[in-house]
Amino acid sequence: MKMRHLQNEAETLALGRELAGKLAPGDVIALRGGLGVGKTTLVRGVIQALIGDVEVPSPTYTLVQTYDAPDFEIWHCDLYRLESPDDILELGLLDAMEDCAVVIEWPEQMGHYLPDRHRSIEIMIAETGRDIQLLGWQTDRKNNDRP
Repeated sequence: MKMRHLQNEAETLALGRELAGKLAPGDVIALRGGLGVGKTTLVRGVIQALIGDVEVPSPTYTLVQTYDAPDFEIWHCDLYRLESPDDILELGLLDAMEDCAVVIEWPEQMGHYLPDRHRSIEIMIAETGRDIQLLGWQTDRKNNDRP
């Protein structure tokens, strides 16, 4: 487990860029935190690091946004509005978790479908900025040395 403190949005985007270099096909990232803590900002840093300066909206209403990175597809999911864990079957999320890098906001909505092999990021509001807890990440290694 690794803890980080981020002072502002720029530092959140920078952490996303750092984590982008550690993603590979088949990675599943469970992104936890309350409304407005910066989950989508962190994902924006990841996606923009991999594919350039593109708009990265929250997929709150579409549930899933996909992006074509040079080496694999990235799925950004926001499951806040999911009515049942079984609804992920219709989204094709289980198949995506095999071949794509999948970042999931509100992963608790997946129930038993969240694979044990996932990595976790939890964002918590701190007195100044945000505290980030990284579980299953080795931030000093490249993605081919994944835990």
